[in-house]
Amino acid sequence: MDSTPASSTPPVITSFVALGDSFTEGMSDLLPDGSYRGWADLLATRLAARTDGFRYANLAVRGKLIGQIAEEQVDVAAALGADLVTLVGGLNDVLRPKCDMGRVCGLLEQSVAKLAPNCGRLVLMRSPGRRGPVLERYRGRMEHLFSFIDALAEEHGALVVDLYSGDALSDPRLWADDRLHLTAEGHRRVAEAVWQRLGHPAESDWRAALPPAVLPRWYERRIEDLRFTRRHLLPWIGRRLTGRSSGDGLPPKRPDLAPLDPAVDRERYPAPDLTSGL
Repeated sequence: MDSTPASSTPPVITSFVALGDSFTEGMSDLLPDGSYRGWADLLATRLAARTDGFRYANLAVRGKLIGQIAEEQVDVAAALGADLVTLVGGLNDVLRPKCDMGRVCGLLEQSVAKLAPNCGRLVLMRSPGRRGPVLERYRGRMEHLFSFIDALAEEHGALVVDLYSGDALSDPRLWADDRLHLTAEGHRRVAEAVWQRLGHPAESDWRAALPPAVLPRWYERRIEDLRFTRRHLLPWIGRRLTGRSSGDGLPPKRPDLAPLDPAVDRERYPAPDLTSGL
């Protein structure tokens, strides 16, 4: 549940810093130039349209665990003193076969304690989960994490965006072929959810259900399962076995708190290397 009522008058936000992993980097909302957009970029564009001199940084890097987010992103964000900071992390830890939930929650607590006093508004999230066996296998851990996030938000005066309870965001049609990241429409809905949680009037219903699905035939589903295994699952297992991450060597998506300028941004922040995997 959301921990703090949204204000009737949206706050003036002149700066926004996003922290996290691939979810906040924007995978798999792929643009024609090979870069990723995602919900944070969409939200930043909306905020920039309301405020002159708006600045935005996105420190997210795919594959990051909560320890890496805490070590590499939190202090940087706290020092920037932005009006709005979003922190989404811990799910990569939760989805691993072995996970120390005490450590994950402890690092989140440390991160929130650093960020909350050093920004105008801190936003946390109960992340969405794709309907299927993976969600069911890790549902207990996820709900443990989200309950802890609720408690942190209440203690530190943060907002919580509850994406987990939005049934539409669990629909597999809003998830990319890798079954780990949202599609462009999924990211659009997340941006709308955060927008509304900040107190802005709704521009659409992010919880709206998709039209009834037409289930593919059995053999088509099996072909898709094989394709998914070859292209996504086996490489993911290989990285786990070798201790590698898809984010190894990648810089933050948008490391500087700077004005939005698409032409300049494409030159300043080159497109990610799509050969590095998920």
